[in-house]
Amino acid sequence: MKILGNILWHFPFFGFVLATVVYLFGLLLTITIVAAPIGLGLMELGKFLFWPFGNSMVSKNDLNVEQNTAWKTYSTIVMIIYFPFGLLFTIVAVLQVVGLFITIIGIPAALVVAKCLGTYLNPVNKKCVPSAVTDELERRKAQQSVAKHLG
Repeated sequence: MKILGNILWHFPFFGFVLATVVYLFGLLLTITIVAAPIGLGLMELGKFLFWPFGNSMVSKNDLNVEQNTAWKTYSTIVMIIYFPFGLLFTIVAVLQVVGLFITIIGIPAALVVAKCLGTYLNPVNKKCVPSAVTDELERRKAQQSVAKHLG
């Protein structure tokens, strides 16, 4: 029980380590150029993990970011190749969330990891933005949905 207590005491440090590892892995993939779409997404995820409670991960499509057609096609191909690895990373992250929810101390960290499960599965074309931007995007989508239903 003492070992578990010592491990749980260092959870905030593990979050910093996770953010650093994800960012550096993204940087490494970006340097290889072949996996640059994944690397750029993982670097954005690393930024999110460094400051999770003021930011959100959003798809560039939701932000209406113009992208080169060749880059979008290449990103799609790389995403398909990455999918089995992303599925594995997502399963590990789900297990991490379950493990963090065991104690009250781990719940904030579990919420952060749970917020980025979709990015682990598909980091391509994701962007770390302030939460206010995400709230505004959701508000605009809700307005469009209401307008559609009301005619």
